[in-house]
Amino acid sequence: MKQYDIIVVGGGMVGAATALGLARQGKTVALVERIAPEPFDANQPMDLRVSAISPASVELLNSLKVWDSIRSMRLCPYRRLETWEHEDCRIRFSNDNIELDHLGFIVENRLIQLGFWQACESQEGLTLYCPHTITSFSGTESGHKVVLDNGSELHAALLVGADGANSRVRDYAKIGVTAWDYRQHCMLVNVETELPQQDVTWQWFTPSGPRSFLPLPGHQASLVWYDSPERIRELTAMDNTALKQQIVTYFPQELGEITVINKGAFPLTRRHAQRYHHHQVVILGDAAHTINPLAGQGVNLGFKDVDALLDEVAAAGERWRDNQVLENYTRRRRTDNLLMQTGMDVFYAGFSNDIGPLKLLRNIGMKFAENSGPIKEQVLKYAWGYRKLVFSTSNKAC
Repeated sequence: MKQYDIIVVGGGMVGAATALGLARQGKTVALVERIAPEPFDANQPMDLRVSAISPASVELLNSLKVWDSIRSMRLCPYRRLETWEHEDCRIRFSNDNIELDHLGFIVENRLIQLGFWQACESQEGLTLYCPHTITSFSGTESGHKVVLDNGSELHAALLVGADGANSRVRDYAKIGVTAWDYRQHCMLVNVETELPQQDVTWQWFTPSGPRSFLPLPGHQASLVWYDSPERIRELTAMDNTALKQQIVTYFPQELGEITVINKGAFPLTRRHAQRYHHHQVVILGDAAHTINPLAGQGVNLGFKDVDALLDEVAAAGERWRDNQVLENYTRRRRTDNLLMQTGMDVFYAGFSNDIGPLKLLRNIGMKFAENSGPIKEQVLKYAWGYRKLVFSTSNKAC
């Protein structure tokens, strides 16, 4: 049996960040993952799965010394964000609102993961077990035992689950979840654009669901189409030429001329773990919570989990095994995650109908929000990862 301080299950973006950060603190860490990310090649087509990385997430990636590696591959900075239902009632945010060079970066998920893996492979005290699956979990007097498909037995005082929405670690720890289906699917479409690279990401609300645009490097972009499961299945079955015609018909004209490159779809579900730890098992990222991807906050919430857990473990010093460390982590993250989930749900539900009076009210609300001055700026700062949301008593809506 191989002994470690901590076993991290799941080597995606959140799991790899957790393993790397804990190893940098001097812990011996085993990271178990089924599939390693492919090496980067500039000629590779862009992945469908991308994330809008916030300034707070960039701070974490910088602190773990992986951001430069990710930037050296490919990404797209954006400086503006716009959302609207009626053309005359747009909310516009820009990097000037929070005095930063960028609002964030659109990055392929695989490249974020790859940046972490490159650092993990050379990190002292961190052992990668990949490609491997886990055949069993069991508790011991001093922690947990994990058995791999090659017969290897790993033991650690702390078990970390970063293995996604269908987490086996969460199930092993008997941590329940509250979940429901949004009754919509989400389609991702990578396109080549006639327009050059843009610095804006936008979202247009329709009665059947939002349409979103995320800029990618060069003349490329990622489009997001929310709709009923039946409609998304219909779109997915189309060839690229027919799908292009549907996009041109049902997306705003500002998209311009496009060519469809790739497409994929997935259902929208919401999950929130009823607790974040149990008997020296802790979960984070999608294993603890999934959120409507409306505002692209999923991975940013996961990185905030990582940041909080690393802070609490480091602050505890030699007492990092104490249960209070995990209690502190839960206290810091559960309410914030729930607040963001609820906010996205309210926003999503508020625009998921075509009732006349409600439509009028929400567009009035959008118009008011656009002219709300410092309040709009504070909301943006909170959503983009700033730790405190403070409203000045002197703020006045214009």
